[in-house]
Amino acid sequence: MACGLLSAEIRASASAIENHQGAASEPIITTLRPEAAKGRGYQLVYTVDAPLEATWNFKTDFGSQVLLTNRMITSHRLVSREGNEVITETVYYNKPKLVFRWKTILFPDRHLLEFVLLNPEECDEEYHHGSIQLEAVDAGTRVTQVAYFNFFGASLWVNYPFSGGMSYMLKYTARWEQKAIPGYWHAEK
Repeated sequence: MACGLLSAEIRASASAIENHQGAASEPIITTLRPEAAKGRGYQLVYTVDAPLEATWNFKTDFGSQVLLTNRMITSHRLVSREGNEVITETVYYNKPKLVFRWKTILFPDRHLLEFVLLNPEECDEEYHHGSIQLEAVDAGTRVTQVAYFNFFGASLWVNYPFSGGMSYMLKYTARWEQKAIPGYWHAEK
């Protein structure tokens, strides 16, 4: 039943996403219900004016200090990388005393990243996981990020329309990437 609801929510935004081909297009956020009884989720879709491989290289450069130019991130470090499995630690501006330890699994042949928060209890969360799918489009790369999470106040954060709310933070990060990735790509050349 939950999967059917999830599919319907994704299909409801499909026409907007289908038209999401333009370079550095406006981010589209769709609220999702997770398969678990509790929690929230989202789908974030935007395009970046850079080729697929450049966007992939940016997204998988886990040791890059460029991430620290994102004002949502206070600190970030690569802990380990073994094959296609990466462990990172990130501190976010809105939770400065918490270190989020993420495991990301890379599927390079599909341009897919799957991520999971390894220490949800320490970060005052029940769970947090999702994926990032990259796809070549006429104007560059489409990024589709889906995440599911649950923490005290998650519903408030999802629906809070001002600075600090989910929509604000996701749109800021998408726009930051839309600026950062082309610069990263040109620096790679």
